[in-house]
Amino acid sequence: MNEELARLESLSRELEIEGKDLKVLSSAVQEYCLQFIEELPNELTFKNAGYENSIEDEFLAPVHEGTQIEEILNYCEQRVDSGGINPASGGHLGYIPGGGLVSAALGDLIAATTNRYASVFFASPGACRLEDSLVQWAGKLMGYKKGFGGFLSSGGSMANMSAIHTAREHHQINSQNIKKAVIYLSQQSHHSILKAIKICGLSECEIRLIRLRDNFTMCLEHLKECIEQDRSKGLLPFLMVANAGSTDLGAVDDLSAISTIAKANNIWLHVDAAYGGFFKLTETGSEKLNGIEQADSIILDPHKGLFLPFGTGICLVKKQSALLKAHQYHANYMQDVFDSDSIVSSADLSPELSKHFRGLRMWLPLKLHGLNKFKAALNEKLALAQYLENELLQLGYHIFCPSNLSVVSFQLKPGKENNELNLAVMDYIKNDGRLFISSTSLNEQVVLRAAILSFRTHRKEIDLLLSLLKSFKQTIA
Repeated sequence: MNEELARLESLSRELEIEGKDLKVLSSAVQEYCLQFIEELPNELTFKNAGYENSIEDEFLAPVHEGTQIEEILNYCEQRVDSGGINPASGGHLGYIPGGGLVSAALGDLIAATTNRYASVFFASPGACRLEDSLVQWAGKLMGYKKGFGGFLSSGGSMANMSAIHTAREHHQINSQNIKKAVIYLSQQSHHSILKAIKICGLSECEIRLIRLRDNFTMCLEHLKECIEQDRSKGLLPFLMVANAGSTDLGAVDDLSAISTIAKANNIWLHVDAAYGGFFKLTETGSEKLNGIEQADSIILDPHKGLFLPFGTGICLVKKQSALLKAHQYHANYMQDVFDSDSIVSSADLSPELSKHFRGLRMWLPLKLHGLNKFKAALNEKLALAQYLENELLQLGYHIFCPSNLSVVSFQLKPGKENNELNLAVMDYIKNDGRLFISSTSLNEQVVLRAAILSFRTHRKEIDLLLSLLKSFKQTIA
């Protein structure tokens, strides 16, 4: 037995990298990252690399014996970081770009190395306080006062699900009344809302898709009409979801008016501010998001508006007690962790017990760079959107809907009869590869979208887009 333990210990200790070996390994990884950043300005934003047989690639499978770091990094360079959309590029104007601040990656390095357990205060008071301070900052930025709570999530989908679950618990929607319960959504609601409704067991609710105004915001008259009709039928309106920056167009609903309607009817108001929420740091954003502080719950994505790596969201609930009631459970093996002097742990406020210490990837950049640089970057994106709109009109393109924030929607020619032409514009840009834009379908029309949110997107990238759009138009003249 002793010999076997010694043999196993000898092998298992090889998982610990120390001294010179750690320096060599760290240097190789650091050099890979530095080279990636240095070459980024010269790399394509979109490359259709194929990789049809990548699933069968033997290199992907775990091996019994170790592989040299050089081989591993070479594979990453050739087969992971060289195809599809490059989200680190300033030319990424499709969908809603994620960030990827290098300073956030340094925060992740510290968090993963120290491996602090940030879910329970008892386990890591410092990590829990750090994450709670970020939640408090974000909530106050939205206009919340004392008594609110929240947590850092893996993104908007998880945050939406937790907020909707909290609304369901708060209104006591169960098997006895679920078929009478009513949910009101904008036709511009993100699909993660519908997914969350399904996961939360609310698919049997009546779901009302509220008509849109010409600017693609929720029609208040139709909303009030639906609520009145549902109440007259003996139904139970309990949840309303509004947009603070829709994915398609960046549309911002009239949050102040909607909150008044929700409050008058005792309906939980949830605001999806995943994309638009952090524009609250700007004067323009504060004006457009007026009334968001009245929402019962709000979700934000720092991996959008604060340019952090993918996998960073925030769920905020106006009354922490409601969030706690919906998520807190007690387990016998956790009996040692409770302390009346501690802050409420995120494990009691969210679905997650085990999770990454996300706080450092957000806290470190905010502390290192300072808020003024984030404000400047967001104001730059707003200005670039206006600049692009103006120049598109000069080129003879059609603006589908005036920009609310930093999403510019346009067409070469309007009308569903020109759908193939507008798709050809997108393909022309995609095939060039230096930029990437996306499209959507609205009113049966193909609409092109330039979502300007990467911290690396500047006037140079927008001028390149305009140049490509001009070139395409000349090819069909």
